[in-house]
Amino acid sequence: MIKNNDVETILNNLAKNQKGFSLIEILIALTLLGLVGTFVGGKFFDMQYEGQVKATKIQMDQFSARLKEYRRKCYSYPTTEQGLDALTAKPTGGRECKDYPPNGFLDGELPLDPWQNDYLFESDGRNFNIISLGQDGMEGGEEKDKDIYYKKPAGGEDQAE
Repeated sequence: MIKNNDVETILNNLAKNQKGFSLIEILIALTLLGLVGTFVGGKFFDMQYEGQVKATKIQMDQFSARLKEYRRKCYSYPTTEQGLDALTAKPTGGRECKDYPPNGFLDGELPLDPWQNDYLFESDGRNFNIISLGQDGMEGGEEKDKDIYYKKPAGGEDQAE
């Protein structure tokens, strides 16, 4: 049978033999955790940006398919002035489309790009281009702020990868 004094002696010996972490050891551990978090967080944001660019290109491909259908029925692409809105509502100005479907070519409203900005549309009726202003929402930019084009502009830089 264990006596009370024996238990107290054992607990006192354990308490004397245990050492805590020094302040320097704790600071080193926190610094290492911070560095690892920085690398992991940076990689996460890079992957998020890549996903947004891919989603932009997929939306542009979907617009292109609807625009080709528009051209098949209306014999030309919408003009820059008519814009992508011509896919959701019959244009009132410019060349008239006699075979315009009653519900348009897209259901509902035009989707925004992944950064919640409107897509830009340029067209002369024969050719078109769709542009997302990218992460910064402003024309131009470099790296992650680079504009994303459906078709590379003549003499321009490559579109975002």
